[in-house]
Amino acid sequence: MFDLTSRDIQYLPGVGPQRAAILNKELAIHSLHDLLYYFPYKYVDRSRLYRICEIDGNMPYIQLKGEILSLETFGEGRQRRLVAHFSDGTGVIDLVWFQGIKYLLGRYKAHVEYVVFGKPTIFNGRINVAHPDIDPAEGVVFSEMGMQPYYNTTERMKRAGLNSHALAKLEANLFALLKEPLAETLPAWLVEKHHLMPLDEALRCIHFPRTPEQLRRAQYRLKFEELFYVQLGILRYAKERIRKYRGFVFARVGEMFNTFYSHYLPFELTGAQKRVIREIRRDVGSGRQMNRLLQGDVGSGKTLVALMCMLIALDNGYQACLMAPTEILASQHYETLRRFLGEMPVRVELLTGSVKGKKREEILRGLTLGEVHILIGTHAVLEDTVNFASLGMVVIDEQHRFGVAQRAKLWNKNTRPPHVLVMTATPIPRTLAMTLYGDLDVSVIDELPPGRKPIRTIHQFDNRRENLYAFIRGQIRDGRQVYIVYPLIQESEKSDLKNLEDGYGHICEAFPEYQVSKVHGKMKPADKDAEMQRFVRGETQIMVATTVIEVGVNVPNASVMVVENAERFGLSQLHQLRGRVGRGADQSYCVLVTGYKLTEDTRKRIEIMVNSNDGFEIAEADLKLRGPGDLEGTQQSGIAFDLRIADIARDGQLLQFVREIARAVIDEDPTESRPENAVLWAQLKALRKTNVDWAAIS
Repeated sequence: MFDLTSRDIQYLPGVGPQRAAILNKELAIHSLHDLLYYFPYKYVDRSRLYRICEIDGNMPYIQLKGEILSLETFGEGRQRRLVAHFSDGTGVIDLVWFQGIKYLLGRYKAHVEYVVFGKPTIFNGRINVAHPDIDPAEGVVFSEMGMQPYYNTTERMKRAGLNSHALAKLEANLFALLKEPLAETLPAWLVEKHHLMPLDEALRCIHFPRTPEQLRRAQYRLKFEELFYVQLGILRYAKERIRKYRGFVFARVGEMFNTFYSHYLPFELTGAQKRVIREIRRDVGSGRQMNRLLQGDVGSGKTLVALMCMLIALDNGYQACLMAPTEILASQHYETLRRFLGEMPVRVELLTGSVKGKKREEILRGLTLGEVHILIGTHAVLEDTVNFASLGMVVIDEQHRFGVAQRAKLWNKNTRPPHVLVMTATPIPRTLAMTLYGDLDVSVIDELPPGRKPIRTIHQFDNRRENLYAFIRGQIRDGRQVYIVYPLIQESEKSDLKNLEDGYGHICEAFPEYQVSKVHGKMKPADKDAEMQRFVRGETQIMVATTVIEVGVNVPNASVMVVENAERFGLSQLHQLRGRVGRGADQSYCVLVTGYKLTEDTRKRIEIMVNSNDGFEIAEADLKLRGPGDLEGTQQSGIAFDLRIADIARDGQLLQFVREIARAVIDEDPTESRPENAVLWAQLKALRKTNVDWAAIS
């Protein structure tokens, strides 16, 4: 059997150099293997034939058999269209084309019998089908038509004649080349034990299924394999790392931790915080290098947990470091930690790009001598000039904003990699966490600290602005501050969204008695920080912003978050924005402003926001509504592999099932030497070469 991955797509009958160039660019299909694994997104049953007298304009797809009575063209230039009057003896409909008219006129003849397939609509009181599939009737056997595959294509492909129908023909040409069954990519014992369809049959059925049941079994087999290898790769990598890297043993909880716990703790820890600290203590005392993901909603007390874990490192003679993605966030952590630690003899320093000269030299010297106990910083911490006496614990805040190479640099700051605690306020559904951070142990803080009131979320239509502004005035009079978030910076022609520039002008007019700040992503960092700081100090009462304020700013006095055009934001993003308020003891509010016309999906999103404050519930709902591709940049930016058929949102149960199977394989065959698993380890190696960098996942 020839190797499909090395066979260039251009040599497949029906392709050639020009079409190959389009397939390369538009779908990243370079080889026969790529084409084989480009799966249909839906199927339509074409074994059924309709009569024209039975159809109306509301049916999804129809198939007719009859003849073209006549062809005529209408309009000029770009308005030109070709219309064929088509009849099966029970009525007449119009077939319409707007492109490729010259080619079509030469191809279709009147009074020849054709089979027509397409979607009917009503235009000027007549039923017509735009750009239908047409085949000469003599070659069509309806019992063999079965379920027709539909492939995603682009506009450029359609212009070049590479529509879904053409792709199906290329797939058929590919199968015609395969004279013997494709080699199996899963071990025989696994296929038998889980009653999986053989690979060759599954690939043929996924493109050309005869029955819905056959299609279901083919999809299951291919999803199973895809998710199984993802999990096997992650778990094998995690196991190897545990074997390779010994962790520092933090054997004792000493004076630093205990002094802080008994004298400086700002409030009683919640049950969830205590549980997480216990989990971390177990890790750092075990002798293996800790890699833990700490998830918790905004305001759940993650920073306090991180500080207490850093104090354990200090008690054992090590230094600790906390990294944040922006200067403003790093400065906030610095202030918070200094406030928490009070008079304790712990030296905390802040290192960002703007710390220069003598101050910088002082910090760097203190680090190498071990006099700086905790360093807080941005990417500046990763520079080669930053060296520690003995770095034992690293905390990374909002991990998805740091690249893999950057995190790897931190590991090299000591002879052995330090313990790593990754914090995120973006709730990640369990299924996604298992895939993205499969080699991290996950801890969750799922309780709010005492005294915090849940934020009240209100949905308001944008024609009731007077009420909204009266409410904002009342809050400012009570001494509170307000955020107003817009989706765009400047007006765009395509969009009628409230944009920030207009919004800022409008708010200044509506509230002449108050000071208004403006912040967006296109501003220079220094200007942005200055505006943020004015708001933090209470010099401005209203902050008009884009989503740049989604991560970070902690203003306990801000109690109202207004989101304009809330229908344009994803659930996770709305939840993050809402988390900017509710940081003080006062009742806080999030007002979602939308227009009247809302799609079903948007309505659901707004309802979920109004009814729930639980980040995990919201993230699960987001995953189901939107699929993982859009989960607000948190996720896909971290996925180091492409899923061709499985869907993390819908196939969560299967993901957990195959993860257990993968774990058992690794436990039973740790040396990867069992002959019955040879195909499995070979396939994993091949996959690593093509599309997966497992190191990128941690």
